[in-house]
Amino acid sequence: MASPGVENFPQRYARTAGALYLAIIVLGGFAEGLVANKLVVPRNAATTAHNILASTGLWRLSVAGDLVVALFAVPLLWIEYLLLRPVSNQLVLLAVLFNLVSLAVEAISKLFLLLVMPILVNADYATAFEPQQLNVLASLALKSHDISFNISLLFFGFACLVNGNLIFRSGYLPKLIGVLMQVAGLSCLTACFAALFAPTFADLIIPAVLIPPFIGESSFCLWLLFKGVNVAKWNERITIGQRT
Repeated sequence: MASPGVENFPQRYARTAGALYLAIIVLGGFAEGLVANKLVVPRNAATTAHNILASTGLWRLSVAGDLVVALFAVPLLWIEYLLLRPVSNQLVLLAVLFNLVSLAVEAISKLFLLLVMPILVNADYATAFEPQQLNVLASLALKSHDISFNISLLFFGFACLVNGNLIFRSGYLPKLIGVLMQVAGLSCLTACFAALFAPTFADLIIPAVLIPPFIGESSFCLWLLFKGVNVAKWNERITIGQRT
């Protein structure tokens, strides 16, 4: 049975989740989509280092945004658990486990981003390494972030599959969003496996393969924010759960 707070105020929880989700999408898009695409030049350590040093404020802001994403994802996960628990307690716990592993690895991945600036500007490093060596070390930190972030997204992809199934079965959230979240999960898994094990193939499918995850997550986010749950169907599901 759902906790009394969610049971009585599902819309409040749903809209809070939508607001958190929107913040995560905006901050993640800024950090990974806008700043990373602008400053990081693939396979060019020197240009990447030059770009970051020329925009240190923007870089630090993007890293801070990445960290806030991981922080906001924790209460979002809690609310998703509360909202989807009436459908299946076992499946929602599975989704939570996938998400927790994903968040833990994602949080660790930000360590590598935090190393980039110290590598490039620390005076002690400058006396021990040549400039080109420092550029390569910074590039290695960025590559380590990409690898660990893709690993975290593998677990997130499985979480999307489970959550999509729960949304589809819920009755109080649209079935279409459940389908879109499952497609998002499959696309995320495809992109991450390709990035980790078939980089040539990844170059062919990325960024197109990332469109379904954006559509699925954005749809879920906006529905929670502006529509919430179908209260009548929610109460019906809660009543059934109380009887069983």
